[in-house]
Amino acid sequence: MPDRPEIVCICGSTRFVDEMRAANRDLTFAGVIVVAPGEADELITNEQKTELDSLHLRKIDLADRVLVVNPGGYIGESTSREIAYAHATGKPISFTDPV
Repeated sequence: MPDRPEIVCICGSTRFVDEMRAANRDLTFAGVIVVAPGEADELITNEQKTELDSLHLRKIDLADRVLVVNPGGYIGESTSREIAYAHATGKPISFTDPV
């Protein structure tokens, strides 16, 4: 038995917030610690987006693996950067939909 539960970082486009919430719920009920993108109820500035993107890379650092939520195979620019970062740091990556 591991000393701690697995940690999974969810990545994906904010257009799929409902799907990411569902993945978060399912993983949590499976006993996984989940780190996920931050959410905002209002538009954010470019500076805030840059800061959030950087913060999300640190979340990937904390994770044992990455789950990309990509309904229909969609992967946007930010998610592509996160996948490249996870790959470069040796994190296993899985996808909810075929790429």
